[in-house]
Order: sequence, then structure tokens, then C-alpha cells
Amino acid sequence: MVFSEHMPPRHLALHILASGSRGNAAIIEDVHAGSGVLIDCGISKKRFLSACDEMGFDPLKLQGILITHEHRDHTAGLGVMLRGLAKQGMMLPLYVSGPVATASEFVQEVQRQELVEIRDMRAEDRLTIGGMGVSVFRTSHDAAESFGFRFEAAGDAVGFATDTGVVTPQAHELLSDVRILGLESNHDPAMLKAGPYPAHTKARIASDAGHLSNEQSAAALESLLCDRLEEVVALHISQNNNDYRLPVRTLQNAIDRNAHAARVQAGFQNRPVSIR
Repeated sequence: MVFSEHMPPRHLALHILASGSRGNAAIIEDVHAGSGVLIDCGISKKRFLSACDEMGFDPLKLQGILITHEHRDHTAGLGVMLRGLAKQGMMLPLYVSGPVATASEFVQEVQRQELVEIRDMRAEDRLTIGGMGVSVFRTSHDAAESFGFRFEAAGDAVGFATDTGVVTPQAHELLSDVRILGLESNHDPAMLKAGPYPAHTKARIASDAGHLSNEQSAAALESLLCDRLEEVVALHISQNNNDYRLPVRTLQNAIDRNAHAARVQAGFQNRPVSIR
């Protein structure tokens, strides 16, 4: 692959506070403005603040929160985190679809306690939050609705897609031509088949409304390779049906087959990771 002589701008950063079935949260930061957008909050306030501190991000610079879907590993920490910010005079806009808000007890809680300004979000929306352009696309997951995002600022772009059984055409379009790509790589099919989950749970995970396997993620990545892509992070890695080496190796093999120079790393459940 031939790379451009001009290096792409590095205006955005992706901070993975936590990623996995026990809690998810990520921040997209405009590193020049210092502003940020939080994607989900399924972790405790202590973990949220500790991860922000480790990554050097001030939570008071958050400009909004995006909710991918209502499952508790993405929403259970909203109330305690927002109450903490409220004590410091902050009330953030919470972007969430109507069906997801209706399905989530945690979204209803923060709305009832007037901790956020609820703003309706739909697939194909184009939002502006903290100076960043945010394009919303639908993912395929067993939730009331579920979404992924593309972030853009000053010529830089980040794609973020997790909790999806397939990469839809709209998702593929909006994940194309990004510098940083966060892409689900949830399970190894053999480990899932031999694992401890009941048959119906295994079938759900492997379905088109479940989670991407390492191989499915790698196939999607091959079709998303471009000159601009520099960093890939594997998201929502299962602690029961995967390990942190397999998805990185599988995605890296896809990159190597195409003689690409992008770097792959894992997003962890219990350790924050910054990609700049």
C-alpha cells in the first residue's frame, strides 16, 4: 500500500476507560481544545475518575454524553458519575434515542433527577458536540436500538463501533477513512463454543444481533484499510470467550496481509488505554 506524503492531522484522541462485558466507557477528546465527549458509562465513579486521571483528561471538560444502547454494562454508572459532576456545577447533554431511553432504568433515573439535558438522537444524525462533528449510525445488536459513531475535527477522524453482530453498510461507510478505528472483536468462535455459557446465550452472541468475532472484525478491518488509518483498537473483548492476544493477532494478520502499517492494540476491561 502506498501512503500519502502528508501526515494526517492528529487532532483527536480515543481514551478507552473500560471495555468489556463488566463495564464500558470511552472518551473522544479534541486534544487542541481540551474538550471531550463521553461514550457510555457502565463503570463506577471511582473507576471513571481514576481512569480520567491516568489519561490526563479533566472530566469537567466533557461537553456531552452519547449512549450506544441501554444494556447495563454501558449505562449502570451514569447516575453516580453524573451526581458527582453535578456537585461541581455541571449538567451535561445526554444524547440518547427514544427507545433506548424508555428501555433504560439508568437513563430514566438521571432524567428524573434532572442530572442531564436529554437530547433525542437517531441514526443518520449529524451532531456538533464540543466542536466535534459526530455522525451517528445504527449497529446490529439485541437492544431497543444501538449505535456507533464517527467523530471529526480539523481534518482528523475517529470511528467507534461496538456491540454489533454485523458491520452494516451505513456503519462501513462512516467507519471508512478514519485515522483511529475502535472496532469490536468480542469472541473467538472455538472458545465460545466450548465455553461455560448456556446454548441460547452462545447463539445470541454469535448471531447477527450479537457481537463480532475476531474473524468477523478482521474481515471488516480489511475492507476499511486506507492510507489514513494509523491506529486500531479491539473493543469489548470477552473475558470468558477470548483473550487479549487473540484479537490483536487476528487483526494484525489482516493488516499484514495487506502490507499496511497500522498498529493494533486491545482495549482492556480493567486498565485504561489512550490512542492518540
